[in-house]
Amino acid sequence: MRVGTSSTLGGRDVRATPTAPHAEIAGLGIDPDDLPDGLVVADEQGRVICFNAAAARITAVPAADALGLPLERALPLEDLEGRRWWQLTDPYGGLAIRVGQPERNLLLPGAREVLVSARYIRTEPTGPVRRVVVSLRDTEARRRTERSHAELIATVAHELRSPLTSVKGFTATLLAKWERFTDDQKKLMLETVDADANRVTRLIAELLDISRIDSGRLEVRRQPVDIGAAVGRHIQAYVAAGQPADRFLLRIEQPLPDLWADPDKIDQVLSNLLENAVRHGEGTVTIDVTPTASPREGEDTGTSVTVSDEGTGIPEESMNRVFTRFWRGSKRGGTGLGLYIVKGIVEAHGGTITVGRAPSGGAEFRFTLPVGAPAYLA
Repeated sequence: MRVGTSSTLGGRDVRATPTAPHAEIAGLGIDPDDLPDGLVVADEQGRVICFNAAAARITAVPAADALGLPLERALPLEDLEGRRWWQLTDPYGGLAIRVGQPERNLLLPGAREVLVSARYIRTEPTGPVRRVVVSLRDTEARRRTERSHAELIATVAHELRSPLTSVKGFTATLLAKWERFTDDQKKLMLETVDADANRVTRLIAELLDISRIDSGRLEVRRQPVDIGAAVGRHIQAYVAAGQPADRFLLRIEQPLPDLWADPDKIDQVLSNLLENAVRHGEGTVTIDVTPTASPREGEDTGTSVTVSDEGTGIPEESMNRVFTRFWRGSKRGGTGLGLYIVKGIVEAHGGTITVGRAPSGGAEFRFTLPVGAPAYLA
């Protein structure tokens, strides 16, 4: 049912038809049905005159059925204690200075949760309410965020438990029975404690990085970076740790453009990608450093780094999840946060990163950075 009412607002006769709110928004070039959130508008008599497509989807009530109904019937909302929300808030008969209701969790029939906020429109500061504008949002996105946070907490708790148990056990043993152990035994225990402390430190650093990435506060301190030399240092560290030198193949195509980036964060990206290739891949790990087109508009050149191996690679169906939180390959280990952080660092530099299959059949990660030169050098 569609109804219309008329009233005088500020000396003007306004027709409050079901299409009036649509016309007002259409004046801005926006159709209410294009809005991502539910929009419900009630007139001065409390009858629904706008019920957009998102509201119909969230409430499972067709717009045609809602239009013309009293607001409390079109949206029979209850709070989490079972009280009827419209009777509780009383938008038309409540305090004349009230301008609306802040967003809160309410329940639709069937105990479906929805986020609701309301705005009361008056022609005078303390005059009667002429419109009640209600915004509805599905809680699914928030539920996904809460699940993600819960999973992060569970992962962190699990990852912290093992090294902290080891640290506590060895230190307690050494303090209680120091004289009973030989110097070699003491050294072994202290080396284990040191390694576990480093593991905890790395995990905390990862959590801080995730926090900064998610909040958009990851800072990039640009300096000149020799990307070829940086890759070389990582290869030398692996060789010093016992990896055969012929397992790595570094190819640098000259001339490379001057690259301005955060050297510590680029080292973090290289460390993660090379560690993945060494730990999860097989055969030769090939690193190609080449000049390429810049991923950023307005710049001609950039630098591309490709890390590939000769292992089994990443299954096709998993490639779209590689850079998400907690993704792990077939060989479990680690927190599953490294590649998520890598993607955040590369994108903070204005770059891009992709994953695919190497010519040899293994995994291939390729990230491209703009030259990132400061404005005073442009």
